Amino acid sequence: VQLQASGGGLVQAGGSLRLSCLASGRSFSTYTVGWFRQSPGKEREFVATIRRTGHTYIADSMKGRFTISRDNSKNTVYLGMNSLNPEDTAIYYCAASQTVIQSALRQSSAYGAWGQGTLVTVSS
Repeated sequence: VQLQASGGGLVQAGGSLRLSCLASGRSFSTYTVGWFRQSPGKEREFVATIRRTGHTYIADSMKGRFTISRDNSKNTVYLGMNSLNPEDTAIYYCAASQTVIQSALRQSSAYGAWGQGTLVTVSS
């Protein structure tokens, strides 16, 4: 599967954005799709993931602000982000895997396919 992330941009603190991850290829509905982010000088960080069942997992620090959803008819996973703050500034990547196990959902190394990333900048 090939992934293309989009929807990033410049937003003021307190604002919202919705990122999209469009997948090409067959069997998209069988993939677990996750979002990770990376800020300059920092490790890549888990944000959220959604199983093929629709079960979702959100990083504790983002619960209540971020949501993840999927539309298999459009081969797309969305990351909704609200109440953004400057600490959310990062490149956001989507990733997919058909084989990631439950205990590894938050590990970037468990995902084999990656999109190119989309930059989110939150101004104060």
